[in-house]
Amino acid sequence: MEKTIINAEKRDVIGKKVKVLRREGKLPAVIYGYGVEPTPIVLDFRASSRTLAKAEASTLITIALEGEEYTTLVREKQWDYIRRELLHVDFQAVSMTETIAAQVRLEFVGEPSASGAVIVTNMTEIEIEALPMDLPESLDVDLSVLKNIGDSIYVRDIVVSDKLTILDDLDAMIVAASAPAAEAPVEGDMAELLEGEEEDEDVEEEE
Repeated sequence: MEKTIINAEKRDVIGKKVKVLRREGKLPAVIYGYGVEPTPIVLDFRASSRTLAKAEASTLITIALEGEEYTTLVREKQWDYIRRELLHVDFQAVSMTETIAAQVRLEFVGEPSASGAVIVTNMTEIEIEALPMDLPESLDVDLSVLKNIGDSIYVRDIVVSDKLTILDDLDAMIVAASAPAAEAPVEGDMAELLEGEEEDEDVEEEE
């Protein structure tokens, strides 16, 4: 696995004043966890934002801070959704010799063959426990097993190595091939139905 290193510096600017840092091309962040006290830090926005934007919850990021390196997971990313830019990042330092829980993205592969089915997705990630070095960035879910309407894939169907432990409910449904909902009559069809009902009422009154 290629090591991803991001350089950081401690910061004294906190609260609303961090807007000044952003205008200077800096990205505010915080690091906490194994071997480090909760510490406000700052990153170079241009050098780090592209890497962090793509980082999964199970992606290991090495933070280089004052001559020390900390292996971390990205625990939270705050976004400016209008500008599509990162505003703040939380890093959790982890021990490489202790298991840790992390959310792992589900990658849907294959094509379902259930004719006429609507594919309903209930989960897009599951929680896994493993050593940091063994955390996968994603787990495959093979949709080709959905052959008939009513077929489902559950957490228990996900195949993982013996280095991983699934923490989610094994009976939780991930995805299902459902029957399409009955189509509601369009406005013209509804008028015809009502007209038919009115005609029936007229016939009954004549009788």
